[in-house]
Amino acid sequence: MTNSSPSPRRWIGRSALYDLLRTRRLASLTIGRARRIPAHALDDYVQLHLEEAAR
Repeated sequence: MTNSSPSPRRWIGRSALYDLLRTRRLASLTIGRARRIPAHALDDYVQLHLEEAAR
């Protein structure tokens, strides 16, 4: 999944996404010049915030 691809997972703005990538709170990898975000990384990030909100 790229940060510009249309997807139902597109629940976050571009600036916030870049901030999460910059601060390494969202896992990603670089292939050539492209930054890729695995779908499981988004699921993990959401799950972490749901668990924190439940506390």
